[in-house]
Amino acid sequence: MKTTITSVFKGGMSFSTEIRGHNVVIDLDKNNGGQNLGTSPKVLMLVSLAGCTGVDVVGILNKKRVAFSDLSIEVNAALTEEHPTIYNDVSLTYKIKVNAKDQAKVKQAVHLSQDKYCGVSKMFRAFATLHYTIEFLD
Repeated sequence: MKTTITSVFKGGMSFSTEIRGHNVVIDLDKNNGGQNLGTSPKVLMLVSLAGCTGVDVVGILNKKRVAFSDLSIEVNAALTEEHPTIYNDVSLTYKIKVNAKDQAKVKQAVHLSQDKYCGVSKMFRAFATLHYTIEFLD
């Protein structure tokens, strides 16, 4: 399967990309010559990571008929010092409210996402250490 997108220069350091009817704006902050009209390209990579594993986990939990709420995925990433800077250490923290009897199913869903289904996680592992934890909320 092949995917093609077109990013259009909008001035300054800003680019706009329409993806399936959704507009995504990439820009740099003012300290880096942009106008802060959108997210930076590197941060958007972290958004993709959280979104990829998030839809996996939700899909798996729905198939297992696990009721949950308050699901969030926090991504913390460190950049290398040398240029070009890349993410070299990334941690994900899954936070979720679920019945105690279903915690093992949540762990399994996260494990399956990270080790089998999430292609973005696999891509990240090509250039960074990627690890995760799960926090069960009360």
